[in-house]
This record gives sequence, structure tokens and C-alpha cells, in this order.
Amino acid sequence: MTALTLDQALENIYTSVNNDNKDIDTHITALKAALGGKKAVEIDPSRLTYNNRAGRKMMQSYFRKRGLEVSFSGEG
Repeated sequence: MTALTLDQALENIYTSVNNDNKDIDTHITALKAALGGKKAVEIDPSRLTYNNRAGRKMMQSYFRKRGLEVSFSGEG
């Protein structure tokens, strides 16, 4: 299996989220590998199906349970 770049891994996450989270756990694992040991990733909220507070918090919680901290570009 070929290692993905960070951009490819993030694109797979966006695609999965927009397809009812199909294969999301596989894509999270690939994203973790692409991060090379980092534990945080920044997500573009405009690419999410549910770009509201509840949707973002749910995503953060789900990713946190799998070992990644999610922040959103444009926050803060």
C-alpha cells in the first residue's frame, strides 16, 4: 500500500464525511499515518456536510476517540 500525502488523506476524509462517513475509520488511520506522528489536524469547515457547531463538535469528539485533535480553519 502506498503512503498517502497529507492532502490526499484529508481529501479522503472530506469525501468520506460527505458520503455518510463511509470508511471513515480507515481514512482516519491513513490520516494519522500521513501526519507522521503528529496528533492534530486542521480541517476546512466549509468542506463539511454539517458545518454547524453540533456537527463540528461531533467530528472533534469522534476523532479525539481515535487519537487525533481536530481544529477548524478560521476559528478563533
